[in-house]
Amino acid sequence: MAFSRRHLLHLMAAVPAAVGISSISRAETPVSPTAGNPGLGDWEAVRDLFALSRDKVHMSAMLLSSHPRPVREAIERHRAELDRDTVAYLETRMDDLTEASRDAAGAYLGIHPSHVAFADSTAMAVGLAYAGLKIRADQEMLTTDEGYFVTHETLRLKALESGATLRSIPLYEHAFDATADAIAAAVLEAVGPKTRLVALTWVHSSTGLKMPVRAIARGLRDVNASRDPADHVLLGVDGVHGFGIEDVSFDELGCDMFMAGCHKWLFGPRGTGIAVFSGKALDAVQPTVPSFTDDPTFSAWVRRRDAPGGRNNGRRMTPGGFKAFEHLWALKEAFDLHAGLGKAAVAARTHALASQLKQGLAAIDGVTVRTPMDPDLSAGIVSFDIDGRSAGAAVSALRERGIVASVAPYARAHIRLTPSIRNMESEVDTAIDAVKALA
Repeated sequence: MAFSRRHLLHLMAAVPAAVGISSISRAETPVSPTAGNPGLGDWEAVRDLFALSRDKVHMSAMLLSSHPRPVREAIERHRAELDRDTVAYLETRMDDLTEASRDAAGAYLGIHPSHVAFADSTAMAVGLAYAGLKIRADQEMLTTDEGYFVTHETLRLKALESGATLRSIPLYEHAFDATADAIAAAVLEAVGPKTRLVALTWVHSSTGLKMPVRAIARGLRDVNASRDPADHVLLGVDGVHGFGIEDVSFDELGCDMFMAGCHKWLFGPRGTGIAVFSGKALDAVQPTVPSFTDDPTFSAWVRRRDAPGGRNNGRRMTPGGFKAFEHLWALKEAFDLHAGLGKAAVAARTHALASQLKQGLAAIDGVTVRTPMDPDLSAGIVSFDIDGRSAGAAVSALRERGIVASVAPYARAHIRLTPSIRNMESEVDTAIDAVKALA
């Protein structure tokens, strides 16, 4: 019999769990329009789920989410129970509430929930995946110049620790005229006999370009067909700026490791994220932080065994510790909201607003849109420049006009507007007019 940490916590409790503690089970919280979620296509109702002020146009979904009502209410329910009787609620509900969120994540991505690890952010998820990679000193990690700091720094640290080589390649000169075929070819041509990991960013937060991940994954399958399994090229993806937008499953995307914060386009609780692993990737990574949710790991410690039995899994890869459980447990409601709206509808709506914005900006003299017009090469991030204005100065001027824009934090900075399902067409027009006034 395996000892679980939660079982020992229960045994050590000074008093038994309170009888009659109110519960919030999976069966008690169905997701439907009648449960407070909007009907399909009722985007005004979606906007009403957010408590965002109405005196600004909030095009900042790529930064940090405002909690929609179902998420906000779930957090408050769990928080109230934890405040009322902390130990009892932990003992009686921690397992099923945590697994309900894991189940919802698995259902959203079309993968068994045992492949899902929880994290606090994209940065933590990337760290769990790449820092835990089993890689030899004679192997190589390949990434691209256009990726974000988190990927680059995690790989740099992994190279220092492992002795493996780190190599980065450029993909394009200008994102707006890049092609999917050329990008995929550049990545695949850079793969060498020592390449163990290809680390990509699905949607570049600098330019808004969306990588042709599926085409690259297909090419890597051909490469791996003639390789020993220990030398297979693994495909890792920082997917945060496509996650919550694109209508695609984990298997359809084709990567081995997928990392994303849930508090951006998914509109999940702040401080939540996931790392998702293929079966092959689970065999190729190991935990870097002790898990509190994998019973064999805790049982091995109790029995003074060197290592836990069984195969690696998402629970084992999830960092332990006491945390803001009410946020983790409310993650289910974010996935349920997207499921209720329909992933295809969310994708279509986000792309429609982004296309409206790109087309409107492109028609303004003195404005250069950096994001590809093709929806196959873009998602919700729209990056652009205004002649004669720095990105920082332009963003400040837009905020003075009530438009919440942001600066891409790169050596070459661009202005970013990021419409999402919480925006309306009229807000896009307002943003375009504000940019026109600055150009």
